[in-house]
Amino acid sequence: MDLLIDILLDAGKDTLSLAPFLLVTYLALETLEHVAGDRVNGAIKRAGAAGPVVGSLLGIVPQCGFSAMAATLYAGRVVTLGTLVAVFLSTSDEMLPLLLAEQVPVQTMAMLLASKALIALVTGFIVDAAIRGLLRNARAHAAIRRTVLGTAANPAHVNCAHDDHSGGDIIDEVAEAGVSADHIHELCERDHCGCDEDEDEHDHGHGHGHDHGHEGDHEHHHGHGHPHSHEGAPVLSIIRSAISHTVQVSVFIFLVTLVLVAVLETFGESAIEQFLRGNETLAVLGSALVGLIPNCSASVVITQLYLEGALQLAPMLAGTLISAGVGYLVLFRTNRSARENAVFLIMMYVIGAGWGLILSAVGL
Repeated sequence: MDLLIDILLDAGKDTLSLAPFLLVTYLALETLEHVAGDRVNGAIKRAGAAGPVVGSLLGIVPQCGFSAMAATLYAGRVVTLGTLVAVFLSTSDEMLPLLLAEQVPVQTMAMLLASKALIALVTGFIVDAAIRGLLRNARAHAAIRRTVLGTAANPAHVNCAHDDHSGGDIIDEVAEAGVSADHIHELCERDHCGCDEDEDEHDHGHGHGHDHGHEGDHEHHHGHGHPHSHEGAPVLSIIRSAISHTVQVSVFIFLVTLVLVAVLETFGESAIEQFLRGNETLAVLGSALVGLIPNCSASVVITQLYLEGALQLAPMLAGTLISAGVGYLVLFRTNRSARENAVFLIMMYVIGAGWGLILSAVGL
């Protein structure tokens, strides 16, 4: 009985600590949707270019609240994939509190946080640049479309009201992010938050248009008409919708975290420790794998092993770089493109393990 109570308390604590971040994020998203217009969309597009800079700095803040916020914003296509990657890579989760508790020298803490932030910044810009390059490359699209990442119904629009569900390849999907606020409404349509009812009451139309061209230079046009630019936007509707989203995502996080905590409590963190002890190359690969566990236990174990001297700097960073806690759960719950989520997960592992191997090769 005591074990069950501990599991429930741990899962509840993790969920409640995220709820304020989720609520603030959804309030911002709902407000953006209601005031969406050319000016707002232009601001989002301009901000998208600098997203990795902001993301790499915000992620340093302890806990995984900002990774959850970034995942939600990305699912609404408000921030770019590079920004999401930057936030996840710089997220310290429980690393910083543990370092402070163990009274690690300030210089060491600053070096660790600066390393994560710098790697996050560089990687975020590389990801966004790669997407822009691939978007303009007709040959890349042709190659991608011959794989499982090719043309398919776009899951981001499965529940949309518009008729064009032809979708595109995965490059088309991720390139929509950080361009406008036009996709936020799709989160509402999928979660049935109730804002559609408010639109009917206020007689708001809803139209979409897509034009994908892949001949020569790749042109990518999206015209989403969301006449939510309500002068005197219904504040109660915004709040109600934000609360609805927050509750749905929080329940999902609580249930999954409950299972994860139960597994960790049953098998113990010692099993993870044994898994990570070995030669440094295997430690880097194993630490990166552990970092993908969507729970704060991952960063706790990795940081603790580093403090005990069982892990060197390279494998420690490989794990903590991609240890974004429940940010992964929020992404999988809010971003309904399963193939996109799978690619993101694999990409994060490759990034974390890759940076770890590079640092190991230079003797860190």
